[in-house]
Amino acid sequence: MNLGMLHYVIDHVYGAFMHRTKLSPPFFSRGWGGPKLELLEKLIKQLFPEVEGQNWPPRVIQPIWRTIWETKSGCLRQGVFRTPCDEQLLSALPPESHNARVAFLTPKLVPSHKMACVVHLAGTGDHTFERRLRLGGPLLKENIATMVLESPFYGQRRPVLQRGAKLQCVSDLLLLGRATIEEARSLLHWLDCEAGFGKMGVCGLSMGGVHAAMVGSLHPTPIATLPFLSPHSAVVAFCEGILRHATAWDALRDEIAEQKSGITLEEVRERMRNVLSLTDVTRFPIPKNPNAVIFVAATDDGYIPGHSVLELQKAWPGSEVRWVTGGHVSSFLLHNDEFRRAIVDSLDRLEWREPQ
Repeated sequence: MNLGMLHYVIDHVYGAFMHRTKLSPPFFSRGWGGPKLELLEKLIKQLFPEVEGQNWPPRVIQPIWRTIWETKSGCLRQGVFRTPCDEQLLSALPPESHNARVAFLTPKLVPSHKMACVVHLAGTGDHTFERRLRLGGPLLKENIATMVLESPFYGQRRPVLQRGAKLQCVSDLLLLGRATIEEARSLLHWLDCEAGFGKMGVCGLSMGGVHAAMVGSLHPTPIATLPFLSPHSAVVAFCEGILRHATAWDALRDEIAEQKSGITLEEVRERMRNVLSLTDVTRFPIPKNPNAVIFVAATDDGYIPGHSVLELQKAWPGSEVRWVTGGHVSSFLLHNDEFRRAIVDSLDRLEWREPQ
């Protein structure tokens, strides 16, 4: 067995343990989400570039901060703010997700206009701040701050009835994405207008990378955009990759069968493709500086096929793809240095903002 095949097998072994055992229920065990799904389909479509201006500026947030620790080289604070989502979106979110939490790791004794800051978005199952803080920590010496957003449905924002990362309804996936985008855009606006950072960026791994690509696409000025180990659409993750084995296809079919008898699993999967096509980032506008977009993809990823990354690169001429040797799981564990290098290089391709 060659090394590439070994990485691919590791993804499948990990996937079998996590998704084919009864340790937790599958994704979408409670179905599509009923009327909530129809509402969210309309709200997601509003992100697409038919309207000039892209609803900018976003709603203003004012995080309430407390210091966690402080050293000679850096400071870690945590902040809480009310999600800036509008009333329609807020009413669809579970109450536990109404307040957002962020961790903010900054260098000491450096003016903000001489610093960069990158907002790190959560991948599937990333319930805490720690992994992303470990990724960003070594960047302090490069005068790069790290802001980590806790996603709706995750961590302290997880609904009481949800077990782990397994979202209960398809509508939850769309809701998580739309709310994350709204919150990330408001955080970038805060970093720009309130904190006065000289450069900004957004990154994420896997699902977080999809959201990072959307946020970078919609931002009205050039920012570093860094999707790591991420597809161009959730269709790829749930209909092609390993997560298709973690999806409650029977429950989804049973819900449709209440309205239409004799439906096949293939018809259920086709409906899933249609719904999740709303997450296709190739439909989003090209970022203002595509040269500051760097994808990092794995050569033997069992969750995210390589063609998906190349589709988004093709849609965004000028963007760069960097390949690391490994699968989804092994690259997540072993290639943090490559992720950090991509962050530094992407920020280097931006101009410094003049201090206000």
